[in-house]
Amino acid sequence: MSAGYLWRRAIARIGAEVRMQRPMVFFIVLVLGACASTPISQRAPDLFRDSWFKPADEPIDSDAVFALSDPMRSYLKTGIARQLHTEKPQLGLIKALQSGGKLNIEYDATFTRNAAEAFAAGAGNCLSLVILTASLADEMGLDVQFQEVLGERAMSRNGDLVFYNGHVNVALREKFAEQGVKSTDTTATVIDFLPDRYRLGQPVRNVSQSTVTAMYMNNRAAESLASGQIDNAYWWARTAIDLEPRYTATYNTLGLIYRRHGHINQAAFVFEHALAVEPANTVAMANVIPVLRALRRDSEAERWANRLRQLQPYPPFHFFDLGRNAMAKGDFVSASQLFQKEIERAAYYHEFHYWLA
Repeated sequence: MSAGYLWRRAIARIGAEVRMQRPMVFFIVLVLGACASTPISQRAPDLFRDSWFKPADEPIDSDAVFALSDPMRSYLKTGIARQLHTEKPQLGLIKALQSGGKLNIEYDATFTRNAAEAFAAGAGNCLSLVILTASLADEMGLDVQFQEVLGERAMSRNGDLVFYNGHVNVALREKFAEQGVKSTDTTATVIDFLPDRYRLGQPVRNVSQSTVTAMYMNNRAAESLASGQIDNAYWWARTAIDLEPRYTATYNTLGLIYRRHGHINQAAFVFEHALAVEPANTVAMANVIPVLRALRRDSEAERWANRLRQLQPYPPFHFFDLGRNAMAKGDFVSASQLFQKEIERAAYYHEFHYWLA
């Protein structure tokens, strides 16, 4: 496998998971969670409550995620056609995408764009850039394989939302025909939109295009929820689950949507479904505990709390919050040590470095 092209030195909010603590903190999954290891042929019954939500005020269409616009097709026919004839197609595409290239795509984490939106804006977050790259590559006749990068996920926080940031990249290969049989070149070019020092040596696993589409929709659901657009959030999450029920991150998002909408029993039902599928899902555990306590199901809440402490002794931002408390008391030595501990868990989260400085 050839060396991957490295994008900008930026970390996208990919794979967020929202959770509740005191004060209430929610863990949401933006882009990258995982598909369930337990096979799920279809979604569980009674997950959805359409009548509780107004219609979405924006189109929600899974086919639009990777769809090419007319300007994209025109670009491939005229914008880089000569370049693609003089070098390998995937290398020509890489050069066009990088800063200073013909496309000059920039990093922008404002929201998750589909392929056509990222092309029109000339910008996108990591997931948007992967979707754009795959859409163009597929139109060029390249073989496209999405890869989830495994390992420790970065953290970030925005108000009462805490995000775990996962990552996905894309591997491109040339297709060729031999004796009438379509084959795929074994040499892949990996296009990755994070620096190598962040993902160097991390294992990967292949994921399908339907899973990446569900990731996109889950991102949009989480972004809508974060901005207070709860009805839109519901329809994004609902469509994602219908499309790819194995992508369990969306169940967490759906549970949080019900929680924010005031339907606490339904929130508990959805979180418990996620835990039935993935009993070690710490994000769903963290979210179900305060919901069960609010429902006075204290023994069940304590059982999950004990399990969560076993799997995750120190929750996200644990040392950071202790460090801020130490600073408030004037204990700067302890604060520095605690901030350093948090940086060891999430080296690229800017707020930790700011407080340490």
